[in-house]
Amino acid sequence: MGAVSRKCPPKLSSAAPCGYPPRLAKRRPSFLERPIPMLDPISQLILLLLQLYWWVVIAAVVASWLIAFNVINLHNNIVRSIVRVLDALTEPVFRQVRRVIPVFSGIDISPIFVLIGIWFLQRLVVWVAFRFAV
Repeated sequence: MGAVSRKCPPKLSSAAPCGYPPRLAKRRPSFLERPIPMLDPISQLILLLLQLYWWVVIAAVVASWLIAFNVINLHNNIVRSIVRVLDALTEPVFRQVRRVIPVFSGIDISPIFVLIGIWFLQRLVVWVAFRFAV
C-alpha cells in the first residue's frame, strides 16, 4: 500500500510543510522539542559520583535505624563490615556538618543537610557544564 501524498497549494509550499498553517511554520520549538546537549564526560563522572554518594548516605541512615531498633546486630561479621564501610564513607562528612548544626533532641539531622548539599552540587555541576560549554 502506497502512502497518500497531497499536493500543497503553491502559496503554502514555501512557507510551511503541507498541511500546516503558515503561522506554525516559524514557531519556536517547545522545551521538549529542543535538542538536549550532552554533558562532557567530566561532568557526567562528577554527577555519577554524587549520585552514588547519595545512595551511600541513604544506606548509612537506614543501617543506623536498623541497628538502633535491633533489627540487625553487629555480632554478624558481614553486617559489621558493611556498617564499618558505610561509617568510613559518611562519618567524615557528617562530622563536618555536625560542627555547624548540632543534634536536636537526640535526632541527628546531618544526613538531611548532606543530601541537600549533594542535590545543590548536582545542580551546580549541570549549570556550570551548560553555562561554560564550548
